[in-house]
Amino acid sequence: MTGSTSVGWYLRRLSRMGPQEVAGRVSDAVRRRRWRSPLPDAPSVTGARFTALLPDRATTAVPPDAAKRLIAEADRLMAGHVEYFGVERDDLVDPDWWYDPKTGRRAPGVHAFDVPYRDEDAIGDVKQIWEPSRHQYLTVLAAAYALTGDERYAERVAEHLRSWWAANPPLHGVHWISGIELGIRLLSWVWIRRLLDGWPGAPGLFEGNPAALHQIWHHQRWLAAFPSRGSSANNHVIAEAAGQFAAACAFGWFPSSARWRADALRSLERHLRSNTFGSGLNRELATEYHGLVLELGLAAVAEADAAGVPLPASVRLVLLRMTDALAAVVDNRLRPPRQGDADDGHGLVVDGEGTDRWASLLATGDAVFGRLDWWPDVTATSVRTPLLAALVRPAAPAVTRPASRPAHFADAGMTILRGPGEIWCRCDGGPHGFLSIAAHAHADALAVEVRHDGVDVLADPGTFCYHGQPEWRQYFRSTLGHNTLRLDGGDQSLSGGPFLWTRHARSSVLAADTSDERVSRWCAEHDGYPRSVHRRRVELTAQTRELRVIDEVRGPRRAAQLAFHLGPAITADLVGNRAHLSWTRDGEDRSAVLDLPQQLNWRAHRGASDPPLGWYSAGFGRKEPTTVLLGDGFADGVQGFTTVLRFRG
Repeated sequence: MTGSTSVGWYLRRLSRMGPQEVAGRVSDAVRRRRWRSPLPDAPSVTGARFTALLPDRATTAVPPDAAKRLIAEADRLMAGHVEYFGVERDDLVDPDWWYDPKTGRRAPGVHAFDVPYRDEDAIGDVKQIWEPSRHQYLTVLAAAYALTGDERYAERVAEHLRSWWAANPPLHGVHWISGIELGIRLLSWVWIRRLLDGWPGAPGLFEGNPAALHQIWHHQRWLAAFPSRGSSANNHVIAEAAGQFAAACAFGWFPSSARWRADALRSLERHLRSNTFGSGLNRELATEYHGLVLELGLAAVAEADAAGVPLPASVRLVLLRMTDALAAVVDNRLRPPRQGDADDGHGLVVDGEGTDRWASLLATGDAVFGRLDWWPDVTATSVRTPLLAALVRPAAPAVTRPASRPAHFADAGMTILRGPGEIWCRCDGGPHGFLSIAAHAHADALAVEVRHDGVDVLADPGTFCYHGQPEWRQYFRSTLGHNTLRLDGGDQSLSGGPFLWTRHARSSVLAADTSDERVSRWCAEHDGYPRSVHRRRVELTAQTRELRVIDEVRGPRRAAQLAFHLGPAITADLVGNRAHLSWTRDGEDRSAVLDLPQQLNWRAHRGASDPPLGWYSAGFGRKEPTTVLLGDGFADGVQGFTTVLRFRG
């Protein structure tokens, strides 16, 4: 067994489950045993028609620059080139659906329930294997056909779908393990069929194709049988429900379609509510999953409206609040916080490289719900926004929306301080994570993240990896890997595995005042270290463009480390306890001075690997050296640590 699937891990994982979840997982285990018997054939389907079409001339609303990016991306894909998680691949003309080019390993051809997908030594990097089989690159090719009418794109899509269906019969191999993969794949298939509608071969590829019908039916049967449960009911269950709902609406050709559609809608409605704070922020406190869930939810609304399926009012209400919350927390360049895990996951992809994901989400929110006066301006374009908007009936819920831009989200413990010169500061005083395992949380209580005109100055280092490199997974989610205080060399929360926390630090915001334009203040504390309480105060003064961070520890004398991670664009010159910071933005030189607490011994670290220290991950699978300023000393319970960041110019 690997470290993540050892007996100890299973015991720790079991300890985080309640009785109902345990019973559900026992039922799943029994069902898996039964499913090893020969599988049933999909019901015969006659006279099926695909009617969930885009309105006439919907593609004419796509802006020319967005169309140009899409076609350029489609042409790269046609040549076989794609980049997944930092790995440049050239194997997409004739893909091996089970091969990982990163490690050179291939997943075994065994029953799905026997694939050791967490073991990189056995099968390779499972995300490299799974990502092409989400078929989101095929939605890009299908969109290119829809915009150009060039049948080369449609023919490549058909070739690859037929190849995938032949190589991946139900319950055989690595692509039948994880429900989120099946759900996203179904959503991709719905959009592929929609975008290929003008192509004469589309009906024969889907509703007239027994292989396609067999796959669509078995995907939905699998999702109905094995939903994510209990402590795992996070973004995965929303992807499962959204994909199941989309397929049951658009491919509603089977005797079970009505039941699958109703069950998926109930699950989607329930879990959208449970995964979202009342303020609209995602409860996983991982910003990229906020984006993923919002994309999936908006895609589900589009399918419901296209099929004429009534939605509970709460679905649109949650998505409205999520959209307003996103508009509230982005910086002046429309970048959201880099909080918690991020794996570059998307719900629906029909755009080319260079498209701004967050601008596209806000533009879609504007089209569906209407923008508020305080929303940031969105000028970037995308293909996805006009296509989704063409299907959705605009209907903002009858609810009071924020009259001004929110800065403090009490339920999520997030506060955004803003200052002149586009200074942006995120302060974290919220829950450790979502549900009992807090799968996508980092040990980052009271961390700050500071930007100047969209440039990371004090940066959240990101995520980099999930499986296969435990020392890197541990570093990027550790307390040392964030802009906060570490005591006695340990994390604030206790990890039991790469997606499992067995003890959660409890944080509470004591003050958050952004009403005074001259000085914004925030104060919070956490109890993650037994016998000690770490309290942090942050003040942003507009006139002096000064950010002051004061750390206090109540409790016995303990070894302390205070870390400040600089963004990759920042050059630092550390002399004593003062660091001169410089960077360039749009051709202009910028600078700041960081005065660090004198009680600590300060050193700059960059790109160390044993152990990891001084790294920044801009996206999953990618990392680059950056500078971290690390102060070592003692917290004596009496004297606090004061850090001052002054922006110049």
